[in-house]
Amino acid sequence: MDQLSHVVIAGAGIGGLCAALALARQGIQVVVCEQAATLSEVGAGLQVSPNALKVLQHLGVEAELRPFAFVPEHAAIRDYKTGEYYLKSPLGAVAESRYGAPYWHLHRADLHRVLVEACLQADVSLVLNAEVVRYYEDPEHQQVSLLLEDGREFRADLLIGADGIRSKIREQMLGQERPTFMGQVAWRGVIPVSDLTVDVKPDACVWVGPGRHFVSYYLRGGDYVNFVAVEERSDWLSESWREEGNVDELKRAFADWHPEVSELIQSARSTFLWALNGREALPTWHQGRVVLLGDACHPMLPFMAQGAAMAIEDGYVLAKCLFRHRLNDALPQYERLRKPRATAIQQMSKANAGLYHMHGGVLGKMKLKALQAAGRFVPTVIQSKLDAVYGYDVIKD
Repeated sequence: MDQLSHVVIAGAGIGGLCAALALARQGIQVVVCEQAATLSEVGAGLQVSPNALKVLQHLGVEAELRPFAFVPEHAAIRDYKTGEYYLKSPLGAVAESRYGAPYWHLHRADLHRVLVEACLQADVSLVLNAEVVRYYEDPEHQQVSLLLEDGREFRADLLIGADGIRSKIREQMLGQERPTFMGQVAWRGVIPVSDLTVDVKPDACVWVGPGRHFVSYYLRGGDYVNFVAVEERSDWLSESWREEGNVDELKRAFADWHPEVSELIQSARSTFLWALNGREALPTWHQGRVVLLGDACHPMLPFMAQGAAMAIEDGYVLAKCLFRHRLNDALPQYERLRKPRATAIQQMSKANAGLYHMHGGVLGKMKLKALQAAGRFVPTVIQSKLDAVYGYDVIKD
């Protein structure tokens, strides 16, 4: 391991915490620097597919997460007007049997809290109010230092940049480059089931329509419904990538949709509005004693529900490579293992945007009808695409 004993991680998101926990379980001393003053997550849901659940199982947090999970019955794609099903693929026990792990819906805050508690129990040091300024390498002592705005400095054998799409670590490594606005915004929110006036199906459901789509699924054992409403827009002028959304504007945007959608939105009391951003594939994910993971190196559009899953996989694979190889070999091996998969998922997510938004008018509707026919008559075609995503197992690789 090239005498790897100390690691510092920039960013206490899902990916950074998974990497911290996996490394700490190998006896590595880990410091996680988080710019926020408190460890909290904006209220929103996550679809945690079997490929990510296998990592969480291996990290020993499944039992703590189970009380907060909801197990969907199907993955569904439905028409925005008629409610017609273009796809209805079984999840639940069928998915667990096929992939060796369950498919769960979790509140992001629940997953984050459980990972924080596990990291603390594993003696990971969590440093708050830690805004990153820059890093510098010390070749003579074979170390890297992370400098914070308040003057604090953390020296380690390795720096992991898990600081998101606007990563300061990535910027210093590869130069300044603004993320690309993808011409879409996402409204996200959580509604207590007690506030609903409509019966929402217990599925991971995507409602597809011209220029927009809507996702709904249950959280916390069925006590809440999470929604994500994506709309194509070219007028995002805000400097912020996330801001409080106007609920009335959201209601107007989906007012003529199927009652299960429009009436669900009528129960929303608040929402956050995200700009969906992306990046071209980076030329490298590592340099010297610095390496990137998660959105810092491969931001995902949310159209495969794999953003968190890829960060979870990254954290585990990076820790495994560092355990098995000397540092000079571990980082290239990590990139060789992760980059092709992350890039493929990025491309699948981007392609789904066109499908979900019925791009091409009649042609777009024909593609959905073809998907419907394949699901009915050649289900193995649909299943094979999901197998490549959900069946992937970084624990065994």
